[in-house]
Amino acid sequence: MSVATTETVSDSEDDRTGTVDENFGARVTGAGSLRRLWPEIRPYRAALFGSAVLSGLGMLCDIALPFVTARIVDGPVAQRDFGGIWVPIGLVVGLAVLSTVTSWWRRWIIAAPASRLEVSLRGKLFQRLQVLSVGVHDGMESGQLTSRAITDMSTLRRFFAFVAPSLLSLSATLGVGVALLFVLSWQIGLIELLIAVPLVLLALQFEQGYGRASRRAQDQSGHLATTVEESAQGIRVLKAFGRGPWFGRRFRAEARELQTLELAKVRLAARLWTALNTLSALGIAAALAVGGYLLTEQAMTVGALVAGITLTTYLQWPIMGFGFLLAEMNHARTAAQRFWEVIDTPVEITDPEHPVAPPRPLRGELRFDRVRFRFPDADRDLLHDISLRLRPGETVAVVGATGSGKSALLGLVPRLFDVAAGAVTIDGIDVRSMRLSDLRSQVSVAFEDPVLFSASVRENITLGYPDADEERIRAALEVACAARFVDELPWGLRTRIGEQGLSLSGGQRQRLALARAVLDRQKHSGGHIVVLDDPLSALDVSTEEQVQVRLREALAGATVLLVAHRPSTAAWADRVAVLDGGRIIADGPHERLLETCSRYRELMGGDLDAGEPERGRSFAHEH
Repeated sequence: MSVATTETVSDSEDDRTGTVDENFGARVTGAGSLRRLWPEIRPYRAALFGSAVLSGLGMLCDIALPFVTARIVDGPVAQRDFGGIWVPIGLVVGLAVLSTVTSWWRRWIIAAPASRLEVSLRGKLFQRLQVLSVGVHDGMESGQLTSRAITDMSTLRRFFAFVAPSLLSLSATLGVGVALLFVLSWQIGLIELLIAVPLVLLALQFEQGYGRASRRAQDQSGHLATTVEESAQGIRVLKAFGRGPWFGRRFRAEARELQTLELAKVRLAARLWTALNTLSALGIAAALAVGGYLLTEQAMTVGALVAGITLTTYLQWPIMGFGFLLAEMNHARTAAQRFWEVIDTPVEITDPEHPVAPPRPLRGELRFDRVRFRFPDADRDLLHDISLRLRPGETVAVVGATGSGKSALLGLVPRLFDVAAGAVTIDGIDVRSMRLSDLRSQVSVAFEDPVLFSASVRENITLGYPDADEERIRAALEVACAARFVDELPWGLRTRIGEQGLSLSGGQRQRLALARAVLDRQKHSGGHIVVLDDPLSALDVSTEEQVQVRLREALAGATVLLVAHRPSTAAWADRVAVLDGGRIIADGPHERLLETCSRYRELMGGDLDAGEPERGRSFAHEH
């Protein structure tokens, strides 16, 4: 969310009419979400199977201990043969060592594959976000994206590395353990079986409620992350307006909501564990009673009773462990749901099935042919029947009131949006017929609200031309009048600028963004399209004049479409198109329009706030 948006939040609590899911694809069912991950897990199935086998082997070693104990009690202890105790004791030590080794080995073989799976899923999620339309991104909370990309992917890694193998091994352990109890005493085995059934039913009932609680908590965690990010990005506004305490209250409210949801999960888990412990204790008591009776009737040896009770006690942990594992599996299901919601969101702007290559060399003719456009969530068109032709090498300025659709019009050229009707063509080729990579390689852009990344100055400038040499970079900085202040930075081009470039002034950020567009232009000889969304608005008059003079020379031969608010910027263009009410009402040189178009005179006179608001969308945010 932008700083401007942060300012407009009311004092009341944030009323959410829906969750972030409304911006993504259809909700995926819990069971289906994990099953759909199998193709991603398949390359690591050997590690998963090996981990489960080793986990089960370790548990079988533990199960074997009660039988060794029974042999000691019924053998050397009953016969008072102290010398005969050493062999079974050695067996106990051997089983303990084997259990420890299998536990270590299991963790070792699954750790690297689980991490690779996490990296792979996170990469797929990020890649999908990159191709989703700007309309989808407009409706996203940044904290939700952070939560999905970081926390949810870590949850899926834990499921793959620990929960899934443990579920497999626990199932095998329970089956073998109950079977061995029946071998010792069918009565004690039957008691364990009767106790296991309600325990499993309780765990399954718990799973449903815990899944819903987990989903709400994970979504709320995303909302809280968004609040933190907004406070960091808008710290200047909060301090300037003295709204820090208010935002602190908002944060605490979000944190309390998350606390409430997490406590609800704890209460659910506590009720389950209480029931599990109670039933387990009853099972052990019943086994003791039955075993004691069988012992008095000489139907069971003391060693068998000790083994039966020990094994019954041991098996309570795998049974109760199902409750914990089911809780973790629900976390994973929720994480998988949130992953697939992003992956399943339709990509609205894609490469055509049969792409057309742009002409070589590009002449640079840009044409809007009876274009209509509306935002995806709007109920009416923002642009109506727009027809405009830019000849190769021509510079055309678009002038209009705030909200008239200037930025949207420019966004149609690199296909940040698609037209609702009509066509945008370059050298007679519909931009929708080109590959996105081909199209965007022919279009350089600079925005009124420049987007800079937490990277070095060089990395920010060369975003569109990574292989640019020092001479070209220097030339682009000179055009944007940015060379001097870059040289004064502590490490020059190697200086890292803060997130969103907030360590720089508005004018400095804008000049770096302009240098980026100029450098991108240098990749091409001859025709090229340059789109500038009022890129000089933050510059003082003197600097603006210098930049304009240098831009004319640097962009010679390029076709330039720019948004202008100042008369000086409009006068730079060969022609000016006046946008009003979603239509172009006048088109011609700056001086002639001043004489013939009253609306243009109003706009150039400073009446730029007339007209409907553009719903808070700036071209920079659209990008």
